[in-house]
Amino acid sequence: MGRERPFAPTPAPEFGRPAVLKDLINLTKPGIIRLNLIAAFGGFWVASKWNIDWPLLIWTLIGTTLTIASSCVINNYLDRDWDIKMERTRNRPLPSGRMSPLLVLAFGIALGVPGLAVLFFLVNPLCGWLGLLGMFVYIVIYTLWLKRHSTWSTSVGGISGAMPPVIGYCAVTGEIDAGAWLLFALLFLWQPPHFWSLGIRRVEEYRAAGFPLLPVVKGVKRTKWQMIPYVVLLVPAGVLLYAFGYAGVIFLIVSVAFGLVWSWHTISGVRASDDAAWAKQNFMLSVNYLMVVFLVMVVNTQGDGAWLP
Repeated sequence: MGRERPFAPTPAPEFGRPAVLKDLINLTKPGIIRLNLIAAFGGFWVASKWNIDWPLLIWTLIGTTLTIASSCVINNYLDRDWDIKMERTRNRPLPSGRMSPLLVLAFGIALGVPGLAVLFFLVNPLCGWLGLLGMFVYIVIYTLWLKRHSTWSTSVGGISGAMPPVIGYCAVTGEIDAGAWLLFALLFLWQPPHFWSLGIRRVEEYRAAGFPLLPVVKGVKRTKWQMIPYVVLLVPAGVLLYAFGYAGVIFLIVSVAFGLVWSWHTISGVRASDDAAWAKQNFMLSVNYLMVVFLVMVVNTQGDGAWLP
């Protein structure tokens, strides 16, 4: 193998130029925000049962967007010394040298303060506390502690990723009931297999960077086995959302069918010979599962105005 070329930081552009605005947007991890907003919207819609308070929905999505964006930006700030070690992340604004750490930290705080204020004062205090809990778990428990020291980082970090649908739901109900717990379970169970499939694809990068990710510490085979219960348990989670009257029969059919397909693919991965190809397919299944299930949940929510029976 040839010698690895040294990484040369990209010169910092002048503030205000399009490249800087693009970097600021990328710091918020738009892909993560998009998936989480679908979940928050779904939670709000399920609780509303088609009786939508549109101003409240807008404020909920704004507050959720800002708190997620803030968490992602601060995550970039805290991970800057690790990001430079990985091919996938070394060209981000901080490890590449295009932005100063102080600017990025200030940007993260500037997003988080109004985001929490919106949730606390324009939605309801419960949603504010849920948003604050999500930020604390993601920034302190996950990024600062477990991500650097334990294979439990992905599972425990899933608590923060499961907050958006609960925030959306509690914006309407003002309380945590069975519906909130079921939505939490759906997102909490979804996240570890979603992220571990990415970890398997890039296991050598994570190993070189020193991240104690499950595939690095316990191996790819063990990780595949550990993914199975999370994916399989998504099936009864969907059934319970139907059984408790939060979604209709179309949602039941789609969630169970998609869950069984993903479960079959995950179980078959134990014998897969090409780990990278299998992990890529599993990752795409996870992304599509979340989008499809929550979109069907929205259109098949039980209520007087439901589009589907």
